[in-house]
Amino acid sequence: MTVIISDVRPDDRRHTEGFARVRNRALPFVLYTPDSIAYDVTHAHPDAHYRPLLAEQDGEPIGTAQVGIAHDSAEPNQGYLNVYVDPGHARRGAGSLLVRAAEEHLAALGATKLFAWVLDEPGNRAFAEKHGYHASRSAHFLRLDLAGGTLPPLQGPPPGVELRKGSDFADDPRPLFALDAETMADEPGDIPHEFTDYQAWLQETWRHPLFSAELTTVALVDGRPAAFSAARTDGGTRYGTVMTGTAAAFRGRGLAKLAKNDSLHRACAAGYTEAFTGNDAGNEPMIAINKWFGYEICGTEVRYVRELA
Repeated sequence: MTVIISDVRPDDRRHTEGFARVRNRALPFVLYTPDSIAYDVTHAHPDAHYRPLLAEQDGEPIGTAQVGIAHDSAEPNQGYLNVYVDPGHARRGAGSLLVRAAEEHLAALGATKLFAWVLDEPGNRAFAEKHGYHASRSAHFLRLDLAGGTLPPLQGPPPGVELRKGSDFADDPRPLFALDAETMADEPGDIPHEFTDYQAWLQETWRHPLFSAELTTVALVDGRPAAFSAARTDGGTRYGTVMTGTAAAFRGRGLAKLAKNDSLHRACAAGYTEAFTGNDAGNEPMIAINKWFGYEICGTEVRYVRELA
């Protein structure tokens, strides 16, 4: 029974549906849809050399890989490969074939340092180490039951603060880009990013099919965007917070918490039943805030790194 590796074509519905199905089984706490897979391929920055791969066995999708270059990093020649196999089809060789294809692609582009996320489970960690990767930092996935849980009560904003929907900035989202860029600069990570390309942000964030400007909440202080909680949805029952942050000048006032609570309440009212988010394992203040909302850790990933000769 042969495993075949192929490039995901955005115009091939079988490919995008298969990729999304495998990812939703392997990572049920991350949002994927066939449309989002197609969009990512079509709108990836050319310098990223983005190449999603699909492993199939007898025509059945069983594994996936997201492969590319960290083109927006100040440090050159850094690549990434995130390989996930359907848990029901593990140990059939798909993972190793995907890693080989990904590494060949990245090495041909001149990458000398590779990063990969691996679920924190013994078999997955052993797989990464067998392929020459060593563990770095870790991050948690968190889940909140919107249907059966109880959110903290809504709080009115303090004087001088106004809560607005992200969709209120549809005519000119640049102020949200500036806020997102500032908060991203403080995000923990292995790859330092230079978040300066507004057009790329419009393509990859604002116009992304999963992004919900309607459920994104922005806290304004004296008319200036100061904090926000950005939302994504799968168009069904699942909602995700992809970034929550506050500009440095406005920190310590609970504005991000205020924005996130507003977004969560509106997601619940819109019929979403599950909420997901993620936190770096060392970001204890944000983990504490999410636990205050009722989130529980539902999975952990470990970042693995390999230096190419």
